[in-house]
Amino acid sequence: MNTFEILLPHYDFSERHAIVIRGQASDILDAVAAFRVQNDPLVRQIIRLRELPGRLMKRLSAPPLDLEDFTLLARTGHALAYGLVGAFWHADYGLRSIPSPDAFMAVREGDLCKLVLGFTVAPISESRCRLITGTRVLCLSDKARQRFTPYWFLIRPVSGLLRRRMLWNIRRVVEQQS
Repeated sequence: MNTFEILLPHYDFSERHAIVIRGQASDILDAVAAFRVQNDPLVRQIIRLRELPGRLMKRLSAPPLDLEDFTLLARTGHALAYGLVGAFWHADYGLRSIPSPDAFMAVREGDLCKLVLGFTVAPISESRCRLITGTRVLCLSDKARQRFTPYWFLIRPVSGLLRRRMLWNIRRVVEQQS
């Protein structure tokens, strides 16, 4: 059973992207854990644009959303998984504090969504691996699903671009270190 199946076996929305990287699994996962979207100028601008309404309405004052805002749910020798819980269609993402994997698993109701962002490294050869990133979203109520659905279809193409940029940046970092 993979990390996704344990953390979020049922979901309403998902996406998946992959890239081949010259490097070892542990180095790749270390690069994933160290990655900050704010280090990529294009990604930084996209996040700013997404957050602009919340900042203009003074509903969002926190630093821009980044991987460190997610809760680390699991790390194995070949996988990393992060989680968020919120009403992501809100200007401020409607984030809930999730201090631990147990707290993430305990959230089962409300007009919220649970999101798992996972990374899996699959060795291809002695010196190359495939890094796969996947996102799963579970809406915890019909109301959340009704609100999240149009948001998902609006942001999914941009989300895909962000994930691909993330993968490219991680590949660049790992391959420069080799």
